[in-house]
Amino acid sequence: MLDSLATDPTPSLISPDMLPYQSRTTGPLKLGVLASGNGSNFEIMIEAIASGQLHAQVQVVIYNNPGAKVAARAERWGVPAILLNHREYDRREYLDAAIVEVLQRYEVEWVVMAGWMRIVTPVLLDAFENRAINIHPSLLPSFPGVRAIEQALAAGVKITGCTVHLVVPEVDAGPILMQAAVPVMPDDTPESLHARVQVMEHRILPRAIALAASRTSS
Repeated sequence: MLDSLATDPTPSLISPDMLPYQSRTTGPLKLGVLASGNGSNFEIMIEAIASGQLHAQVQVVIYNNPGAKVAARAERWGVPAILLNHREYDRREYLDAAIVEVLQRYEVEWVVMAGWMRIVTPVLLDAFENRAINIHPSLLPSFPGVRAIEQALAAGVKITGCTVHLVVPEVDAGPILMQAAVPVMPDDTPESLHARVQVMEHRILPRAIALAASRTSS
């Protein structure tokens, strides 16, 4: 796995078991999750918290698609889930203002975009400066934006993966917190490659959350 520090442009090979998995904050890190779909990364975070591996709690889940399965996952875990349908907002800034209002109401400290399929604006990023995390299914800076898995297959690369990074206004351009590499097989389809990338997403996301929080609290 690659742990690329925001302060060190040279990535280093580090075993995930050597990385800090616990935040050094005094109390549980208060997380707000933004998700658009299935919510498997949300559930991985919840399971890491429940097992004591991640010192945090999810205050609220915000989702933008009425049929998103993440809402049912949140209900099973007793986490409030708020629908903010982006189709009901004329501008991205209006949606982000509504998101900020909900996050602040639930006293969120860090925002985790776990499959959030919307471009965010400075309205959100200024409210949570250097405290918004995204997970992307490629080894950034390669294949930013939408359909990253398909981009990797079309390019014929032999290795792709996933990246957890801080969010900045430019899409998928923020400082990298952690990366995991995934080989591309000759017979891979978008579905098969996505499934293997997602396994690694689940592995690194809780660790990257703890790593980011420990840096800001140290």
